[in-house]
Amino acid sequence: MKHFAELLLNKNKNHSNDQVPFIQRNRGIEIKSSREIKLMKKSSRIVATVLREISEMIIPGMSTHDLDEFAEKRIREMGAVPSFKGYHGFPSSICSSINNEVVHGIPNKNKIIQEGDLVKIDTGAYLNGYHGDSCISVCVGSVSNEVQKISDVAQNALFAGLKKIKAGNTLLDIAGAIEDTVKSNGYSVVEDYTGHGVGRNLHEEPSVFNFRTNQLPNVVLRAGMTLAVEPIVNQGSKHCKTLDDRWTVITRDGKLSAQWEHTIVVLNDGIEILTDRNF
Repeated sequence: MKHFAELLLNKNKNHSNDQVPFIQRNRGIEIKSSREIKLMKKSSRIVATVLREISEMIIPGMSTHDLDEFAEKRIREMGAVPSFKGYHGFPSSICSSINNEVVHGIPNKNKIIQEGDLVKIDTGAYLNGYHGDSCISVCVGSVSNEVQKISDVAQNALFAGLKKIKAGNTLLDIAGAIEDTVKSNGYSVVEDYTGHGVGRNLHEEPSVFNFRTNQLPNVVLRAGMTLAVEPIVNQGSKHCKTLDDRWTVITRDGKLSAQWEHTIVVLNDGIEILTDRNF
């Protein structure tokens, strides 16, 4: 599995004056205290705010660099540090991936957003020692039915997975609900990248997979776990490849990809969505 955290751990650490939050060691699965969850709510609210604002401002003609500058400015104005910038060499505060770009797209002044594009914006904020992490797919302007559908299916898959989360259920319960939603609509689940635990580190155990597998631990969920659930859905094949920049991942067949993600905390009877944008 090419999990984002594992990929990043293979990169050299970037030296920065910021509190760049690296994975120091494998701490296992952490159960967060009520104090820790309160802190995560603050960082997650910043992420939700920035993504909501980006979704409202994005228009054709903007560059992905424009969005990155805006996100970093807003995260810092709210007292936090961008989780992604400098994280094992990643150069930006957001990942911006357009159309057939799957994940980890690097913002660029020359990458201009067009009418009809499907733009995935993933970002994180680090405040008081804890992270929030979330991704949205934005349908820019008047889009094709294909663009709208894959975004909707990816979002529906996320919420189908979230509905299966409560203490006593397992990661396979989440994965099965996501996979069934995706495949029933004729799409494929990207298997190279998974969701993850989140907290003091941006990427923690466990891997929150989006497909049925016996290759990853089927963890039983406990109240206090904080997870980033993030199905990635391809229009065609599930297979991806990484470009020469060593970050940007695209679909091998050139077809569309969509992603939605929330940071949540597991409760005894369900979840609380920490990166909920409806506030």
